[in-house]
Amino acid sequence: MTRAPVNKIIPLSLVDGPGNRTSIFLQGCNISCAYCHNPETQAVCNHCGICVSGCPSGALTIVGSRVKWDPEICKLCDQCIKVCPTFASPRVRNMSPEEVFQEIQKNIPFIRGITVSGGECTLYPNFLKELFAIANENGLTCLIDSNGTTDFSRFPELMQLCNGVMLDVKAWDEQIYKKLTVGATNSIVKKNLQYLADCNKLEELRIVCLPGEVDAEAVISGIAQTIGEKACSVRLKLIKFRHYGVKGRLQNTPSPDDAYMQKLLQLAVGFGFEKAVIV
Repeated sequence: MTRAPVNKIIPLSLVDGPGNRTSIFLQGCNISCAYCHNPETQAVCNHCGICVSGCPSGALTIVGSRVKWDPEICKLCDQCIKVCPTFASPRVRNMSPEEVFQEIQKNIPFIRGITVSGGECTLYPNFLKELFAIANENGLTCLIDSNGTTDFSRFPELMQLCNGVMLDVKAWDEQIYKKLTVGATNSIVKKNLQYLADCNKLEELRIVCLPGEVDAEAVISGIAQTIGEKACSVRLKLIKFRHYGVKGRLQNTPSPDDAYMQKLLQLAVGFGFEKAVIV
């Protein structure tokens, strides 16, 4: 049976795609962005047990050689994440698509569709394919929120079931990208950008804006040159960096000022992004 580590399921969300949606966050990421505001979703728990003794509610125990989490008594105090040397969350359920959909089903009268995020959800393509097939059968739209490092063209069946991808473009210059994401390359991201535009699966573009760390101007220009006239129909979110939840070298970095964000917005509009917004 196909399973994936589920960090959390938000029953109703208005910020993860159009309309009211159920958002599913999978555990595990392959690039570890320096500005990530939920780093507890990056690493998969290695069951070292360091978090167990300090759990104030007793929601964590060792069963065999694995850490077991009891959501019924957990107080969500995040103490387990604070003491974890890899910032991983032990509050993860290894679930099948059918089990996830049982939770989604409760929300169907109130939602337009589902969005799967992470971590990086495309690390589990077979899980996504099976979940989306069930959701489609029940009249729900399906979106992927991705860092773009999985080659979407390799998964045509998944793309048929997916209504669109919300794509994060971290940086345009490869050296800036490598510094920001610890050694990854952005060649697949650029390939995906073209591929998703060509097959009309580009639901939304996102740029986290932080001068000195992200070449946002080059990202805007590069995207526009890649997708051409389709820039006018794709929503572009210019996300002001905020340090909340960030761990590591950027955790005390201030947000860019409003003047900088407005400058980026005007640049985007000039490149034809009619649906560009600052968030």
